[in-house]
Formats: sequence, C-alpha cells, structure tokens
Amino acid sequence: MQKGRQILSPERFKITLQRLASQIIENYSSNELINVVGIQEKGVVLAERLIAIIHKAYPKQKIQLGKLDITFYRDDFRMRQTPLKANATQMDFNIDGKKILLVDDVLYTGRTIQAAMSSLQDFGRVERIELLTMVDRRFNRHLPIMTDYTGIEVDAVDEAYVSVEWEHLEGEDKVLIYSKK
Repeated sequence: MQKGRQILSPERFKITLQRLASQIIENYSSNELINVVGIQEKGVVLAERLIAIIHKAYPKQKIQLGKLDITFYRDDFRMRQTPLKANATQMDFNIDGKKILLVDDVLYTGRTIQAAMSSLQDFGRVERIELLTMVDRRFNRHLPIMTDYTGIEVDAVDEAYVSVEWEHLEGEDKVLIYSKK
C-alpha cells in the first residue's frame, strides 16, 4: 500500500473524541450504567479512550467495558487467503435486557457490525444496541446498518482503505486514507 493521505489530524482527532464522549454523556443519565462493548482490536482501543475521557470529566459515571472478538462470526472467515487471528473476548457483565453501546473504529460494509450483533446474542438478549464509530464510510454499505454516534463521515471509493491510527500503537492519533492500487 502507498503512503496514506491524512484526513483527520491529531488535533481534530482529539476534538472528535471529546465530542463523541460528550454525546454519550448527553444521552445517558448520570446514574445510568453505560455498558460499552468494543469490537477487537481497534474498537476496544476507541472504547477505552472514550471511557478515559468520560471518567476524567465525570468521575462518578458508572461504565462497564466488554471486549468482543468476532473472528468466528465473520461471513468471510473461511474465504480468506491467510487465517484470521482471534483475540480474547472479555464480557464480565450480563447483557440481558441492557442497552449496549457497541464501538468500532470504521463502519464500512456493515458486515463486522452484523458479526458483532450475532456474537452478542450468545451472551444474552439485549434491550437495545447503539453503534459508535470513529469513521463512517457512508456509501459502501452492504447491509442496512448505520451509526448512532459518528466521529467523521468519509466518502471514499471501494478501492480506498481508511485507517484509524492510535498514538500508543502507530505513534500518532490520526485517520488516513490509502489507495489500494
């Protein structure tokens, strides 16, 4: 892949995270438990960052974090050239009858979110699922899935790859777009 073009700078990235955290707080009461489930791997990173921002501003806000691996729920699991690497799932709370905030870094075709919802069913029947993504690639959806909380919307051709990069993993918080050609 070629060098990516930055579409969200570190400064704007920080502002976007702050806005997403504020939107979450606006939609939950101060005594309501927020059940956050991050999709492994980078959805968990985003969820952890948002929780840290919320706890800094609202230290008494109750939040639970689950980490969800969807590897074996993907519809392309057996179609890939190289095997997918599974991550640990960590759901230390009961999700039956609860509102879940599902978090992932990029919403593209919707297949990852569909796999995550299927995986969540193995843990119980939720009351409602809300979706938060850092990037929504609006015009590439294969399934009728949309976000409740969106960092940025990106209109990119199918041949493009959008990457959310994190300071502690890639050296800087930013969003890049790459050409696959």
